[in-house]
Amino acid sequence: MKDKSEVIIVTGSSGMIGSGLIHKLAEKYHVVGFDQDGYPFPPVEAECVCVDLTSDDRMAFAFERIRYAYGNKIASVVHLAAYYDFLGEPSDLYDKVTVKGTERMLKYLQDFEVEQFIFSSSMLVYKPSSPGVLITEDSPLEPKWDYPKSKVTTEKVMHEKRGKIPVVMMRIAGVYSEEGSSIPITNQVQRIYEKQLSARLYPANTAHGSTYVHRDDLLDAIVLTIDKRKDLQAEVIINIGDDETLTYQELQDIISTSISGKKSPIIHIPKWFAKAGAFVQNLFGKAFIKPWMIDLADDHFEMDSSRAKKLLGWTPKHGLRETLPKMVENLKANPKKFYQVNNLNK
Repeated sequence: MKDKSEVIIVTGSSGMIGSGLIHKLAEKYHVVGFDQDGYPFPPVEAECVCVDLTSDDRMAFAFERIRYAYGNKIASVVHLAAYYDFLGEPSDLYDKVTVKGTERMLKYLQDFEVEQFIFSSSMLVYKPSSPGVLITEDSPLEPKWDYPKSKVTTEKVMHEKRGKIPVVMMRIAGVYSEEGSSIPITNQVQRIYEKQLSARLYPANTAHGSTYVHRDDLLDAIVLTIDKRKDLQAEVIINIGDDETLTYQELQDIISTSISGKKSPIIHIPKWFAKAGAFVQNLFGKAFIKPWMIDLADDHFEMDSSRAKKLLGWTPKHGLRETLPKMVENLKANPKKFYQVNNLNK
């Protein structure tokens, strides 16, 4: 046990990743959670400092609190806070919160001795690959909607505005856990569980898929990145994802078999038909699938995380193939809780 003299700031500290990270860091570090006013709050192990990433006054006040309570030295800032939605519509919050908010943090951090700044970026910044073709940190970027576009823009801000602060751009795969925690996966689970017609229809290549990463493996990667901060280069990009990338067909088969004991066949439909169906569903309710998602359904993201293994000594201990049946077990044991935890509409 180290004497808790080193300070870690975690933004987005009340979220799934932030709260879990605080639990892991609290025994070794003074942890400060930057978060919005009001509920939900960061875990009790962290001091909660209310901050608004879009406000200079609130940001200045937050860092005055840091200096007063902890001094001028910060071991690491783990920046998880960002704006996102699945509406597919333009929003100025991507710029105000994610891009300008990060730039504002870097500006105020220039007056501190900061050993590291970790930015949570996304796998979706990359140009899609094809089955068997791994995406490395040097692969081309091609973000296709506002969320990953804001991450690419913010990475450029990090490069230009970091000053002497060492930065890590962590490009993270889709996060999941036994409780669910993944919006695309839990919605697929819901469609199959409720025997919705849309669960059997798909407008793209079912041999394509995306890399995911278990929440606990991601937390381990972040902790290792902090612990090894003095060994890393001043600016580094790291992919964080599972060793195995499941296809959409494999996801469907594992989920349906776990739910009903048999596979649920998929019927291929044209994209125009899928878009029309999604449009109608959203006219009469808040369906997860939006028309804009149909154009991205063929995208394949298969990440290579070997740099993380080499630089951090990190190895994922979980896999989606093994976790999906446990996720379904939790659904069956308490459907109401599963729906609430994952914000699923009945």
